Amino acid sequence: MPMNDPRPPFVASKPPPVGDLPGRRARHRSSTLRGPNGVFARAESEPRSLFGEMLDWVLAPLLFLWPMSLALTWVVAQNIANQPYDAELRRLVHGVAAQVSAGREPLIRSSGSGSGTEEQIDRIARTLVQGDDETDRWFQVLGRRGQLLAGDAALVVPPGEHAVAGVVHLREDVLHDAPVRVAYLWLATSNEERNNDALVQVAETLALRERLAVDIIKGVLLPQFLILPLAVMLVWLALSRGFRPLEELQQLIRRREANDLSPIPERGVPEEVAPLVRSINDLLQRQDHSMALQRQFLADAAHQLKTPLAGLRTQAELAAREIDGGRGDPRSMRHSLRQIAVSSQRAAHMVNQLLSMARADADSTTLKPQWVDLGAIARHVVRDFVPRAMERRIDLGYEGPEDDTGATLPTRLMAEPVLLGELVRNLVDNALQYTPAGGTVTARVSHDEAAATLVLEVEDTGPGIAPNERDLVFRPFYRALGTQVDGSGLGLAIVQEVAMRHGASVTIDDTRPRHGDTAEAPGARFTVRLPRGTPPPGAAA
Repeated sequence: MPMNDPRPPFVASKPPPVGDLPGRRARHRSSTLRGPNGVFARAESEPRSLFGEMLDWVLAPLLFLWPMSLALTWVVAQNIANQPYDAELRRLVHGVAAQVSAGREPLIRSSGSGSGTEEQIDRIARTLVQGDDETDRWFQVLGRRGQLLAGDAALVVPPGEHAVAGVVHLREDVLHDAPVRVAYLWLATSNEERNNDALVQVAETLALRERLAVDIIKGVLLPQFLILPLAVMLVWLALSRGFRPLEELQQLIRRREANDLSPIPERGVPEEVAPLVRSINDLLQRQDHSMALQRQFLADAAHQLKTPLAGLRTQAELAAREIDGGRGDPRSMRHSLRQIAVSSQRAAHMVNQLLSMARADADSTTLKPQWVDLGAIARHVVRDFVPRAMERRIDLGYEGPEDDTGATLPTRLMAEPVLLGELVRNLVDNALQYTPAGGTVTARVSHDEAAATLVLEVEDTGPGIAPNERDLVFRPFYRALGTQVDGSGLGLAIVQEVAMRHGASVTIDDTRPRHGDTAEAPGARFTVRLPRGTPPPGAAA
């Protein structure tokens, strides 16, 4: 084998694949695939395994570097094996050169055939360079004019332009179809040109060198075959131990009841997992709060529905009792039917508001904003409430932005039209309920160019809302104390929810300033600031 061949003398067996490690779960066996560029690629349809990915990224560099380690070890072993044999070759060249120098006179002569000195040099040189059963050696001695004085003529004469006289040089060559290592020395026999120097060469086969290199690489690599599987096992055990807290956390969550929303204990949780646990606890807290609100909402809704339903049942039973007793007269029956109609109207109104509340509470992803006109929606709502306002003798009106000619200006914005209509409807309905006969209710839409918003105002001349109750009136089923108005307490809650869905704000203030115990009611003004938003591509103006 040539010395410059980097191939190792034997092929090392590969370590077991990552998926075949002892104790590895079956789902990890096919979690990774070898991509065309050598990088582990994961099939998109398979679940990701953090344990498998970490194990792959720990072992993959080891599997890539191990063949490189084999090649480098083989090169180093060859260099180490060459050193003692090259030293022996140098010693032999110097020994032959000493014999040639002792008989320098024949080298200077123009003809050296039949010289006894040449025979003596050949005999002594053969004795010096004699090989053994596993190594063959050859030598060559050339005179100053290139004549062969002794040895094998098949050895190639090396170029002497860059060679230093008196210094042993080494090279690789092929002699008799066998790779050899050659040491040669130029002997300066005079002060003339270099091509008049004598040359001594000694060549040696590479069998012993290769055997020594193999022994060295075996001594280095054989322990690696024992250490590598042990290292893989230790890495697997270390990762398993590191992932044990995650397994315990998984089991802790899996053993929980479906209605258990208490925080997950952070004690004993690794530092890297603690942010995840805190995020889950925050989600559980928000979910618990949301479910508590839903439970309270359902309880309040059931309680509020009991009143009209109980009235319906009471009036129906009373009418039936009058009829069964033969005492039913038209006036009594008319009163019972009127009460039944009022109770059913209350129940229907509450059911409609509950449905509106549920629609407003829906996930924001279900909203489909459109380019709508807030002024047109407000005018339509006011028009629907005109009969009710006339029945109660309330002046209901609408005011919108106009240009210099009196033409109505558009008030377009991006919003969900159904929910926006519910917001305006509940504000107007709330104002009509709390405004006494002879009062005024005004719905107003205007532009706020500085803030790029549309402003919706609904004001009335009712009793107003005390400053300490203005945050409470937006809670479901809350009703201000001291009022005799019959309502469900859901209207303003719907307004607040719809406003939040559209990124709007709702504020309450007095229509007129309060002056102590003045008989004039301060009234209430609800102001909703709605962002105009950006129209979708291709939307018509």
